[in-house]
Amino acid sequence: MSLLKTVAPESATGEIAEIYAQIQNAWGRVPTPMQLRSVSPFLLKHQWAYYSSIMQHPTLTLPLTACIRMLVSQAGNCSYCIDMNSGMLINMAGWTPEQVAATRANFNDSPLSDKEKTLLGLVLKVTRDPNGVNAADVQAARDAGWSEGDIFDAANHGAGMVAGDILINAFKVERDF
Repeated sequence: MSLLKTVAPESATGEIAEIYAQIQNAWGRVPTPMQLRSVSPFLLKHQWAYYSSIMQHPTLTLPLTACIRMLVSQAGNCSYCIDMNSGMLINMAGWTPEQVAATRANFNDSPLSDKEKTLLGLVLKVTRDPNGVNAADVQAARDAGWSEGDIFDAANHGAGMVAGDILINAFKVERDF
């Protein structure tokens, strides 16, 4: 139970029920962090639209985006998101628990491609030391083959995860898996 009164899927009506149905169809359930957003239907709608778009991103793969979420959440001490994304890497990307553990210890030891590791490193710097990001960091991502849009989309994904971790931790969102 969250500190805020959220709408459970079985109690949802109207626009919240419609969005929950879309989430249920895509993910098989409505995770409690998405239920947290039911306190603001406007933000629930926009967060779902964002997640729908990132899941269909033409160049940011599921393993890369799950690593972004997992490692950003590790820095933010959000155990829900660390475990959820670790599970996604194992169950959806086919990684072993050992590969996930190695990635959590040092992202350069992950099974991601070198190109993806370069972008992941930049995103982690963006979320951990934004003032320390410099032209050379961005150029390294470009040199690895990432477009301006890819760089921004990945950085935005990481920055959004920081906000999500804060909300999940602050309002005590319970684990539902």
